[in-house]
Amino acid sequence: MKRFYKEATAQQSDLGHHVALDGRPIKTQGGQLQLVASAALAQALADEWAEQGETIDPARFAFRDMVDYALDVVPGTRAEIIEKLLRYADTDTLCYRAHPDEPLWQRQREVWDPLVEALERREGIRFERVSGILAKSHPRETMARLEARLAEMDDFTLAALEQLTALAASLCIGLAALEDGADGEALWAAANLEEDWQIEQWGEDEEAATRRARRLGEFLKAIEFVRLARG
Repeated sequence: MKRFYKEATAQQSDLGHHVALDGRPIKTQGGQLQLVASAALAQALADEWAEQGETIDPARFAFRDMVDYALDVVPGTRAEIIEKLLRYADTDTLCYRAHPDEPLWQRQREVWDPLVEALERREGIRFERVSGILAKSHPRETMARLEARLAEMDDFTLAALEQLTALAASLCIGLAALEDGADGEALWAAANLEEDWQIEQWGEDEEAATRRARRLGEFLKAIEFVRLARG
């Protein structure tokens, strides 16, 4: 699509903050007025539009897509999203370890235990750790507390958490990424610990490296989205 506007600006009305293209407020892909609570997020959205070239590239609308998802999709599907996130918790990558006699196990303990223990302290829960492939359910109280925690989140935070958790295959990492001052690069490295271990043993595949770099970019964008939404 050719660029159809000259100027993109962040504006404020009685309803909230929004982006205007040549003075006209834009709508979500679902057709409603795209309103956000944060001036910082509205400015980031405006910047995405302003930085487009003569031909619009949809791939460069990361924040717009997350806002539209939060406004158009999350309100009507909160229960389904929470249920999906709880399934990630039940089989969280950080809870499934190599056998203790394998060298990988020690690295998993060093990198993953601090993240799991920090989550347990923050939420007052306990996660089961397992060596091998046999599943072991977390305590019922843990899942109930997590469900309550997710239910309290606003639609924008829940939208970001869904993306963070899916990319990391870990609700533990997804929740850690929501914390103030979260180190996105370190969290992504933790999520990819086993892949890095395999690379050390067998070398890196170029196509896999390209895919991983793209997913890292999406992960960091989701963290930035949360910070902007909080203003």
